[in-house]
Amino acid sequence: MAIVYPRGAVLPGSEVKAILRGEIAVPGDKSLSHRALMLGALAQGRTVITNLSRCRDVRSTIACLRRLGVKIALTRGTAVVDGTGRYGLKRCRQPLNAGNSATTLRLLAGILAGQSFPSVLSGDASLRRRPMERVAAPLRLMGARVTTGPDGGAPVRIAGASLVPVRYSMPVASAQVKSAILLAALYADGRTLVREALASRNHTENLLPLFGAEVAASGGWIAVRGGRELRPAALAIPGDFSAAAPWIAAACILPGSRVRITNVMLNPTRTGLLRCLKRMGARIRVTKTGGGAEPYGIIEAGYSPLNGADVSPEEVPSLIDEIPLLMVAATQARGVTRIRGAEELRHKESDRIDRMRELLTRMGAGVIGLRDGVIVRGRQSLRGASVDAGKDHRIVIAAAVAGMIAQGPVRIKDADCVAVSYPGFFRDQEALCSRQKK
Repeated sequence: MAIVYPRGAVLPGSEVKAILRGEIAVPGDKSLSHRALMLGALAQGRTVITNLSRCRDVRSTIACLRRLGVKIALTRGTAVVDGTGRYGLKRCRQPLNAGNSATTLRLLAGILAGQSFPSVLSGDASLRRRPMERVAAPLRLMGARVTTGPDGGAPVRIAGASLVPVRYSMPVASAQVKSAILLAALYADGRTLVREALASRNHTENLLPLFGAEVAASGGWIAVRGGRELRPAALAIPGDFSAAAPWIAAACILPGSRVRITNVMLNPTRTGLLRCLKRMGARIRVTKTGGGAEPYGIIEAGYSPLNGADVSPEEVPSLIDEIPLLMVAATQARGVTRIRGAEELRHKESDRIDRMRELLTRMGAGVIGLRDGVIVRGRQSLRGASVDAGKDHRIVIAAAVAGMIAQGPVRIKDADCVAVSYPGFFRDQEALCSRQKK
């Protein structure tokens, strides 16, 4: 195993094999951190959030909220948010820069749709290419005046308006779009109802009641009643399952490996990777240790021979961010793995279907890209290669895990973009990775 990454360090070469051993606590969940900060900003009073994610995307949310007049103090992973109330935000006359964070842009669009002032939301080149009409369309139905940039991307311009409740069936499973509608619903007088084609992560609807919002779910519909003020809250963010995922996947395919990951979120809308790997024969044990707005606990994973499996479209939303890692694991499984219904991967920071197909092919694997998924042939010996992650943090992480089983060095271009979601990824890899002579 050898990986060349941003700071110039090189892990030992192919004369040694990697084994993952040890215990780790991964950083606070990124998705929850975004939402807790935004709801804390809209509450009347002081919200305290511990174990906040320190990743670049969450810093983008903090920066945007501060520019909207929200006071946020940060001390060693704890955020103290002095909320302004729903209508206490202040106009920012310059475009709000969401960086690379689609969560920041799309969720803030829902909040800003109900304000009395105009706003502009934008981001980096990658974010400006991502589809924003999927958020703009339902917000227009609620009465917001929203325009998107060229090809339906950012910048997103929002003129303040009085919102009305809607009943909206989402054509695409997207937690970000759903959350934007539910946040906009706080400004509509009455009940707004949202229904998804397939269930996506449900963090927003889990957190809203903690802040005093009225939320109900029935028959596949999620309802939020607007017109009431939010109260502040105190909450601890559990570890990010997506940050635990690379260690789980790597332990399952590296002989002799065993890892224990503590304080990990166990929300079933996020843990589809566990279900898929178990179906493939992985040795994984999950122990719930706590609950509240989100369940959390301990995940233990160890090596076991894997078999290929089919992943259905219904499963995809619960492992959408982990499919690149699942593809890496599938190269080491006996037989064929087929993933369908994952066309959304083509609209992330990069086209993750094509990017992973190209990356794994360069490393010697047999991968066929489909319009909405991939076919991966198993039991492939991967070789070292120079790969371009397309400045996509999920691809960097998948490439690093592939590098742990490859013969020869793996050089990852622009690997520093891993800080978007997991700034300490390579440090944690070094801490968990022991090496033995072959």
